[in-house]
Amino acid sequence: MSPARTLATAARVLRQLRHDPRSIALMILVPCVMLFLLRFVFDGSPQTFDSIGASLLGIFPLITMFLVTSIATLRERTSGTLERLLAMPLGKADLIAGYALAFGLVAVVQSVLATGLALWGLGLDIVGSPWLLLLVALLDALLGTALGLFVSAFAASEFQAVQFMPAVIFPQLLLCGLFTPRDNMQPVLEAISDVLPMSYAVDAMSEVLRNPDVTGDFVRDALVVAACALLVLALGAATLRRRTA
Repeated sequence: MSPARTLATAARVLRQLRHDPRSIALMILVPCVMLFLLRFVFDGSPQTFDSIGASLLGIFPLITMFLVTSIATLRERTSGTLERLLAMPLGKADLIAGYALAFGLVAVVQSVLATGLALWGLGLDIVGSPWLLLLVALLDALLGTALGLFVSAFAASEFQAVQFMPAVIFPQLLLCGLFTPRDNMQPVLEAISDVLPMSYAVDAMSEVLRNPDVTGDFVRDALVVAACALLVLALGAATLRRRTA
């Protein structure tokens, strides 16, 4: 893995994104719009917005980054760009790391805007530090990027890439503890939720919501999300194919 090649790949992806305003709008603006709508859905019950808004602040970026990254990577393969790149002295790790870096930079902008809107524009009330909230939102967005890069290896078309969302994202959304505490679930489902990264993302957001200081549980949850993102990126590099069959 070469840092120069990784940076060159990231720069190329960012140049392509600059000419794709729809993808930029999806990644940066959609989480903000969804948070805005959520705030006024619970206009008569601000406590409800406070209780779930922090969790959704991490979930919305994860979903949007998953969709855009999986489709963008698949487009590279179906257009033949990926095959040409891998014919050059460019390793799979360089390519995956370059994509992760480029989309990670977009994730930083996305997370900053969404967190700022939630806290200072929509009045999300948290006990902990806004920086911790931003950190978890960023980790969630990076996790979505990693998952998108990974599943793109198994899709033959953009439509199939979107179809992976119900299989990869929806089960995590249902079992992450957003709708009901995980310890109230059927034991088998609770055990499954214990190995899903979104569960730890929601738990980390809940720690920031309730505690003024950094807790051991928060550190554990944040490390689990970060470790899952790195693991999925490694799997993405291992399963990356030159072309779609």
